[in-house]
Amino acid sequence: MKEARYFYVPGVAPSGELPPDEALHAIRVLRLQAGDEIFLIDGQGSFFEAEVSLATNKRCLYTVRRALPQQKAWHGQIHLAIAPTKMMERMEWMAEKATEVGFDQLTFLSCQFSERKVIRTDRIDKIVVSATKQSRKAWKPVVNGMCPFDEFIAAPHEGRKYIAHCYDEVARQDFFRLLQADEAHSAVTVLIGPEGDFSIDEVQRALACGFESVSLGSSRLRTETAGLMAVTMAHLSLRL
Repeated sequence: MKEARYFYVPGVAPSGELPPDEALHAIRVLRLQAGDEIFLIDGQGSFFEAEVSLATNKRCLYTVRRALPQQKAWHGQIHLAIAPTKMMERMEWMAEKATEVGFDQLTFLSCQFSERKVIRTDRIDKIVVSATKQSRKAWKPVVNGMCPFDEFIAAPHEGRKYIAHCYDEVARQDFFRLLQADEAHSAVTVLIGPEGDFSIDEVQRALACGFESVSLGSSRLRTETAGLMAVTMAHLSLRL
């Protein structure tokens, strides 16, 4: 029995062709030919069973046989906003693993102590697409660019909002316990700071904007580990 082949195709049409990168993988790596079965992911909640109708050197056309709507494995929305590390490999690893776990949106924060002010969201998005296909998720997380901290906390966000930090002088509650106690299964937005943490003023400004002060546990975590932990805790608490 052949392994199912999944391809990311935003806005799947009844008949069409794979995006260029997906087509090259289908033709040159998998060597697909007309008549081969494939599955398409639209990133919005559906798989599509399809058949290759034409394969040339650079193009791969398909015809959809049937749509396969999926049910998301968790309630609401999980939004991670995180200050990127100086070494982007660590953020790329986090984005990949968080996608495999399951979340909805990733935003990068520009904070007072941020080590990096510029990122390549196109590269992060490619990693997220690959992880979406590998883990066979019908929903692809949205990858946003860099956003100033104050702009992000002032913007409206669905559900409950949290800021994770390490300041003992600011009262914190356990993030996981708060999520488990929320019987409404509210959508979650959680902020993770840079290696030097948020500044104390940033924490206070977030609290003034309705964010709840939380801890991710007794261990002091690296930024990328904290981001993955936050997504995992939210996923476990909101799963169906």
